[in-house]
Amino acid sequence: MKQRTINDTITLTGIGLHTGMPVHMTLEPLGDNSGIIFYRSDKGVSIPLTTENVVDTKMATVIGKDGVTVSTIEHLLSAIYAYGIDNLRVVLDNNEVPILDGSSSGYCALLDEVGIKEQNSLKKVLHIKKTIEIKDGNRYVKLTPSDNIVYNFTIDFEHPSIGKEHYSFDYTVLQYKEQISKARTFGFLHEVQYLRSKGLAMGASMENAIVLDDEKILNPEGLRYHDEFVRHKILDAIGDMALIGYTIIGEYDAVAGSHHLNHLLTKELLKSKENYEIIDLEEVISHKKTLEVAYAKAKG
Repeated sequence: MKQRTINDTITLTGIGLHTGMPVHMTLEPLGDNSGIIFYRSDKGVSIPLTTENVVDTKMATVIGKDGVTVSTIEHLLSAIYAYGIDNLRVVLDNNEVPILDGSSSGYCALLDEVGIKEQNSLKKVLHIKKTIEIKDGNRYVKLTPSDNIVYNFTIDFEHPSIGKEHYSFDYTVLQYKEQISKARTFGFLHEVQYLRSKGLAMGASMENAIVLDDEKILNPEGLRYHDEFVRHKILDAIGDMALIGYTIIGEYDAVAGSHHLNHLLTKELLKSKENYEIIDLEEVISHKKTLEVAYAKAKG
C-alpha cells in the first residue's frame, strides 16, 4: 500500500468548542513523506504533528510552536488517521479546529467529498513490539503487540445515563464511519457552567455535544448509539494516537483513559526503539497472510 493524501484543496467554516470564535479551515494535499502539518495563517507559523509539539492535554489535545497553538485537534485527526492519510496541511485562521457537531462524521464527509489520492512512496506503519502501559490509580492506557488494529475502551461514570460501558473496535474505514465517527463529545451541565466562568467551552451547546444534568441527557434527540459515550472515547483515542505520525499496528486498551494519559503513552512508546519498529505496511499484510495460511493448515 502506498502513502495517501487528498485529491484537492477543500475548505469549511465552523466555531471553536472552547473559544466560541469562528474559524476558517482549509485542508491541502502535501507530497510524499511530508506528514501532517498544521499552519496558522493568521500567525504565519507551521506546527508539525509530533508528540514533542503537544503543549496541553487538560481539556483537549493542543499542539504549539513558538508560542502559537492549535487546540482541539483530536476529532479531525481521528478522521484523518482512520482514512489512512499520511500527508496533509491543515490551514487555520484561529487557534482552534472547528468542533462541527462534536463528532468526526463531518470530517469524514469532507474527506469523502474531496477524495483520497494514492502517492508514490510506500506507506510506513509503526508495529508495536513490546507492551507499553501508563497507569494512574485504577485508570490506564496500554498498547500491546498485535498484527491487527484494535481499540478497546471501558468507562464507568456514576450517572444514570452512562454507568459502565465497554466497546471493542476492530478497525476498518467503513466500520469507523459506521461505528465510531458519529459519536459526539459529552459534558455535564455544571462543568460547562464552570468552564465558561474560566473562559472555556464558550462554543459548547447541544448542537455540538451531549449535555447531561445530574439525572438525564438534555439533548431532545437523545443518543446516536446506546453506548455513544464510550464510542466517543475511542474516537478521541484514535485521534490522540495520530500524534505518533504513523498508523499503529497493535492493540490499544484503556480504562478511563484521557488525552493526558494518551499523550504519556505515546511519549513512553517512542522513548525506545525496542518498543516498536517502523516497517512497510506490505510487510505486515504479508505476515498476516502467512499466519492465516498456517492457522488454516493447523485447523485442517
